[in-house]
Amino acid sequence: MNKRDLLKSGLVAGAAGVAATLSAPAIAQSLPNIRWRLASSFPKSLDTIYGGAEVLAKRLAAITGGKFQISVHAAGELMPAFGVVDAVQGGSVELAHTAAYYFVGKNKTFGFETTIPFGMNQRQQNAWMYYGGGLQLVREFLSDYNIISFPGGNTGVQMGGWFRKELKSINDLKGLKMRIAGLGGEVMARLGAVPQQIAGGDIYPALEKGTIDAAEWVGPYDDEKLGFYKVAPHYYYPGWWESNSMYSFYVNTKVWDSLPKEYQAAFEAAAAEANLDMMAEYDFKNPTALRRLVGNGVKLHAYTTDMMKKAQDAAFDLYAEESAKNPSFKKIYESWRKFRGDILVWHRVAEQTYSTFAFNNPPKN
Repeated sequence: MNKRDLLKSGLVAGAAGVAATLSAPAIAQSLPNIRWRLASSFPKSLDTIYGGAEVLAKRLAAITGGKFQISVHAAGELMPAFGVVDAVQGGSVELAHTAAYYFVGKNKTFGFETTIPFGMNQRQQNAWMYYGGGLQLVREFLSDYNIISFPGGNTGVQMGGWFRKELKSINDLKGLKMRIAGLGGEVMARLGAVPQQIAGGDIYPALEKGTIDAAEWVGPYDDEKLGFYKVAPHYYYPGWWESNSMYSFYVNTKVWDSLPKEYQAAFEAAAAEANLDMMAEYDFKNPTALRRLVGNGVKLHAYTTDMMKKAQDAAFDLYAEESAKNPSFKKIYESWRKFRGDILVWHRVAEQTYSTFAFNNPPKN
């Protein structure tokens, strides 16, 4: 090999080495290997909601060249679904994927991060959380629990539940036993219903036996899989108690603070992707599921305006009462209510006008 060939081969080899170095994620070259466990509050059967944690884990591994790994564990594998806050707070797991409103029994302030009755839609919730100060307020509240939170998915507005019998008026709620959780259950109780706390897998047999008269779950895609339509054919909308349903990644604060800044940035990016991805997946899956349900004889009903007005009055009475005795609730409620009022005005101008036209005027061709 002459000098020119030797020089050429050396340059090619050097260039290949540089290319290989550059092609590997720069973040992975000098940072530590990290392994976290994630405790989900959701079963694998809720594949879209449970999948939010899988999106986080896969994207984080890809960004870091496999150096930051998260193993995802369904509800019950490491702990019960409602044990995740205590687990993250105590440091027995590094993080969880959950719905904050599951923990309103600890403090009703938890409700804001997921949703409270007559709240905002998914886009509005994102705007409040990311830009309107909501996430900062939530994190201040959660600091007492040694937790830092990141938005981690959304179902959008949910459906309003399955009923064995049609509701003729708000009086039909009196004494009606309904599976409904959180602050929505408290509002229903003020309207005369009897809220029940029942795990997802137990709802169908309770409806079938008449132990309960109605149940809310999520929306067409998830509800269809549980078969509620076979025993409770009346499907109501909208789920005014869940105008959106934001899920959260809860990370132990000390564990988070120990992460390299590069890994923190990677985690935040992966969580944001998971937050947006879930809503897109539900918007894809729900329309076809709803068509199948209607094809199977499901009867769709809208809640009457009168019923929704009374429910809204009851909800805001509840918020006023809670604000008077709970400083943490009041602090977030004041921000939430002002932002809600402002953004509803804007959405009424453009979004509602366009949507009303599009819904009522399908194209001729």
